[in-house]
Amino acid sequence: MMTNIIVVSKLAVQDSSDRQREKSTVIIILALLLCMVKPAFGGSEARSIDSAHSTITVYVYKTGLLSGLGHNHEIEAPIESGEVSDSENSSVELRVKSGELRVLDTEISGDTRAKIQTTMLSAEVLDVGHFPEIHFRSTKVEPTGTDRWVIHGNLGLHGQTHPISFEVSLKDGVYTGSTMLKQSDFGITPAKVAGGAVKVKDEIKVAFSIALAK
Repeated sequence: MMTNIIVVSKLAVQDSSDRQREKSTVIIILALLLCMVKPAFGGSEARSIDSAHSTITVYVYKTGLLSGLGHNHEIEAPIESGEVSDSENSSVELRVKSGELRVLDTEISGDTRAKIQTTMLSAEVLDVGHFPEIHFRSTKVEPTGTDRWVIHGNLGLHGQTHPISFEVSLKDGVYTGSTMLKQSDFGITPAKVAGGAVKVKDEIKVAFSIALAK
């Protein structure tokens, strides 16, 4: 009788130990699954933006009575530095040196292009001498679908900082998107010539293609 009790006790202890191991295994598997399915913007750690393979392009459009004599402008804004992070709260930050912006217009002469760029960088427009940096830092990254987000954040331009939002999508490892901005919101007066008969629109388009460093 005593032998039976001992055997039953051993079996009970072994069964309890087996259940405990099974429970621990289940917890470990669940933890791994949660790590695998965690939504991320740009990965689980902070990653630098690959400036050499990333672009920001600004599109400035003409208007006015004699707009047919003017030109739309395409401007390149090289990214100086930036980072995408999802260590705890997804975020994105980038910096552009305003003095590095370049007019890309190919349908005009080099001299005309140089004059436009000089005006753009002057105190009349960007005033790069006083405001050498354009800076964006996100405040919220909102998932809207598979590989799609809405980014909310603050843009510092021409000495002023204002909130902006834009959509971003991911394809083939590259984040792309665009947004519309008003120059006047940042204290910039749109350039004009011929007494305003030829001028640029207040609203401009900013498009980007962002790759992360490997």
